[in-house]
Amino acid sequence: MDKKYVVNIGRQLGSGGREIGEKLAARLGIDFYDKELINLASEESGLCREFFEKADEKASQGIIGGLFGMRFPFISDGAIPATNCLSNDALFKVQSDVIRKLASEKSCLFVGRCADYILRDNPRCVNVFISASAEDRIARLCEMHSITRNAAEEMMNRADKRRAEYYNYYSFKTWGAAATYHLCIDSSVLGIDETVNFVEEFVMRKIGE
Repeated sequence: MDKKYVVNIGRQLGSGGREIGEKLAARLGIDFYDKELINLASEESGLCREFFEKADEKASQGIIGGLFGMRFPFISDGAIPATNCLSNDALFKVQSDVIRKLASEKSCLFVGRCADYILRDNPRCVNVFISASAEDRIARLCEMHSITRNAAEEMMNRADKRRAEYYNYYSFKTWGAAATYHLCIDSSVLGIDETVNFVEEFVMRKIGE
């Protein structure tokens, strides 16, 4: 039997989702992917990472690349595509292929980027959404970025809107809705480390180990 499995974590900004994901991956002994996917997608496609950074967790906005002029800055001329027009959808496709390839090779944990939808046909996936109270999220963002409460709240609301639009656009499901995931958990209730413990137990039960 195939023992490989994947944990996919969706998260509100400031909920501690990335930290929970990192600690959980270390505890499970599996590879962790968040921003690392940008580098891998860049390497796989031969496109500069700036394209993937610009499109990262953003719904399709038509043609991108205005910052770079008409021709895209490729790593090598051999990677030039048939068209000079590259959309967020095309970049999503490249990143999706990278996620599927990694999941086919080994057990791993992905943060965001619609990984749960991309791997929807994989029976050994555990899909988790991490939320937290507004107060805890604002406090965490203030500490992380040394910003005011107002700035933190604005950052939080902007990120929630962007992530929801991205997820809903590509998955045709609802970001943060309980029916979308196997487990939704409020990290404010147990704290980061106990949330890691709780999710770890859930993962082990879900994959039957």
